[in-house]
Amino acid sequence: MADSELAGQVALVTGGGRGIGAAIARELAQAGMRVAVAARSRDQIGKVAEEIGGIAVQADVSDRASVTDMVASVVGELGAVDVLVNDAGIAGPRETKPIWEEDPAEWWHVFEVNVLGAYLCCRAVLPAMVERGSGRIINVGSGAAYLPARPGMLAGSAYGPSKAALYRFGDVLAGQLAGHGIALFTISPGLVRSEMTASLPADAPWTPPELAPRLVRVLASGRADRLSGRYLHAEHDDIEELIRRADEVREQDLNAIRLRR
Repeated sequence: MADSELAGQVALVTGGGRGIGAAIARELAQAGMRVAVAARSRDQIGKVAEEIGGIAVQADVSDRASVTDMVASVVGELGAVDVLVNDAGIAGPRETKPIWEEDPAEWWHVFEVNVLGAYLCCRAVLPAMVERGSGRIINVGSGAAYLPARPGMLAGSAYGPSKAALYRFGDVLAGQLAGHGIALFTISPGLVRSEMTASLPADAPWTPPELAPRLVRVLASGRADRLSGRYLHAEHDDIEELIRRADEVREQDLNAIRLRR
C-alpha cells in the first residue's frame, strides 16, 4: 500500500542492484515512490528496476562524472530527487591481511566508494534540494564504525574506518543543512545476510533483513525529520519511540557517536 507522504516522490538508491540496497528500493516502490536503482552492474539493477517499475541507472559513485550523469538521467526521466539513499559500499578484499601486506590502492578504493561516493552523490542532488527547501538523504552505515574490532568479523582495515568517516561526514553535513528544510540520517542496517557477510558464521547475531528497508521508509516519509543528523539502528532503535522523544534526543544529543568522559 502506498504512503500518502511518499506517493509520487522520486527516490534514488545507490547500490540498489542487490542485498540491502535492492530491498530498500523495493520498499520505497511499495510505498508509492518512483525509484531509480543505481549501481555498476547493469544486469542487477535492470532486474530490480523491472521488478518494481522503476528505472535502472548504471553508475560508479566513486567517479564524479558518472555521478553527475546519473543524477541528470534520474532528473530527466523521473524528476527532481526527493530522497537519496547512499547504500553503495564495498568491504574491500575478501582475504583479511595485516596492513603491511595490504595493497594501499585497494585500501583507498574502499574510501573512494564508501565515503567519496556518498559525498559526490550528496553534492550532486543538494543544489536542487536547497533551492526548493526540501529533501532527505539517508546514508547506510555500519556497526563496524563504532563496535570493538574483533578478529574475523571485519574485512581488512579500511571498512570500519570508512564507515566511521561516513557517519562523521553525515553529522557535519546535517549541521550545514539545518535551516534548509533537508534532513540527513545515517543508519546501521544491522548484520544482514548478503554477499558481503557470506563468510560470517551461521550463528552470528543476524538482523532480520526487512528492518533496514522499513526504517528507510519511515525516514523518507518526513515524520522523523527532527532526528536529522542522528545515527539510527534498524534493529536496536524503535524509530516511532524516537520520533515521540525527538526533543529529548536533540537536547541530550542522543543517538550520536561521541567521546564521553
